[in-house]
Amino acid sequence: MEFLLPVIVLSLLGLGFGLGLALASKKLCVQEDPRLTQIMKALPGANCGACGKPGCIGFAEELIQGAVSISACVATEEEEKAEISKVLGVEVGETVKTVAVLHCNGGKKVKDRFVYKGVKTCAASNLVMGGQKACAYGCLGFGDCVLACPFGAMEMGEEGLPKVIEGKCKACGKCVSACPKNLFSLNRQDKPYYTNCVSKDLGKQVMSVCKVGCIACRKCQRSCPHQAIEIKNNLAVFDYAKCQNSGECLKVCPTKAIAKRG
Repeated sequence: MEFLLPVIVLSLLGLGFGLGLALASKKLCVQEDPRLTQIMKALPGANCGACGKPGCIGFAEELIQGAVSISACVATEEEEKAEISKVLGVEVGETVKTVAVLHCNGGKKVKDRFVYKGVKTCAASNLVMGGQKACAYGCLGFGDCVLACPFGAMEMGEEGLPKVIEGKCKACGKCVSACPKNLFSLNRQDKPYYTNCVSKDLGKQVMSVCKVGCIACRKCQRSCPHQAIEIKNNLAVFDYAKCQNSGECLKVCPTKAIAKRG
């Protein structure tokens, strides 16, 4: 009998606390917008952060609030964007598709100026005198960009350079951020011509370390019928607003520093 009273008291306390929590959960609960679940199903769920929001759920919440546009998510396919637009009752604006582009063709063609024995990452190598490559601007070849890509859209090639798999690339920009040499850009998919180099050295110095770099010879600039290329700081720079994909620049480049995707 002396054990019965504590059991009853504890049972009543447990029941009271349980009822209190049940009532509190109903009174204090935050009602979730049913559209959130529908939108999350349509989003890729990669949480790549390219939209600038805290993951896909953060992006979905701001979509519902009208704070962002559906087009801000580069990883979502057009079909899913249309589905989200129906859920929100808004129109999907037209977007220009972009793709990640590597501006370096050196790789194994460029010799190392010293033997690097540190951590095998581009970021770590770059901290040691700008990396082991003789070209101070060139790709270091450890694949930080490949590891950073959340969509498996990159792989290391035989030449020691990363390759972009355009069919998988969502232009999230992770490779752009990961490269310590700033060798990546997001280019319009309908503009396949680009400069496969970022060196700003004089032509003679470029050729001394890399035979496939831009030597600022101006042949591409002179050959372009649309004046879409200009030499700036010893480097051929495209103006894609003018570029009409004539391909004349590719034909005349003596070092193949002008390239074409695909």
